[in-house]
Amino acid sequence: MTKRRPIIAANWKMHKTHLEAIRDVQKLSYLLDRADADRVEVVICPAFTALRAVQTLIDSDRLPYGLGAQNVHQEEKGAFTGEVSPLMLQALKCDYVIVGHSERRQLFGETDEVVNKKVRAVFSHAMVPILCVGESLGEREAGATEDKVAGQVRRDLQGVGTEDAARVVIAYEPIWAIGTGRNAEPADAGQVVGLIRETLSSAYSKEVADAVRVQYGGSVKAGNIRDFMAHPEIDGALVGGASLDPEEFALIVKYR
Repeated sequence: MTKRRPIIAANWKMHKTHLEAIRDVQKLSYLLDRADADRVEVVICPAFTALRAVQTLIDSDRLPYGLGAQNVHQEEKGAFTGEVSPLMLQALKCDYVIVGHSERRQLFGETDEVVNKKVRAVFSHAMVPILCVGESLGEREAGATEDKVAGQVRRDLQGVGTEDAARVVIAYEPIWAIGTGRNAEPADAGQVVGLIRETLSSAYSKEVADAVRVQYGGSVKAGNIRDFMAHPEIDGALVGGASLDPEEFALIVKYR
């Protein structure tokens, strides 16, 4: 099996001013040592208004963290009031962009077609998408998890070349577990992650499937991260609410 470096990302969603973001990244830098960052890739995804402040702090203090944006528009420029383009994120030295989060799909009507355009736009601007996929509670209870998740992976990566596909990060986030306090059992999550790899293998190759890092997301916290990371198919976590507390997030990163 290919050795994959775990990746744990903090999705702060619509929280923290730029000053709060600076404060909490500084706190995190005291809580995590270099060995933690060498073992696990840590990515911070603040709100758009805090991206520049966090990027400057990471650069000036030489902090070993990746910088991620929470969303992007698929076009480089144009009359899209309120949107942020991949060119702008690239100029801010973003490493990652969260694409297709269930909140974007559910609350803002993003379809797989839109998500696919965003994925390709992120790759074309030298960044890596963290592609979110996952089923609703109704779909899970109807036994439609496999069709939903495999279908999202295929549609969202349509037209993406093999080299880029091997670099994508996929976050399996069952919608029913996001912000609810409920989480999938590690064995169940691992089974779906295995399905994601099978889908990648079919669409590309086994080498691509083995190279892609797949995170779990959905009410991840310090108390359960170790169980998820013990599963051989799971390569990290996309952490929401628990990432807002630097001490809790540091414990998640240190999960061993």
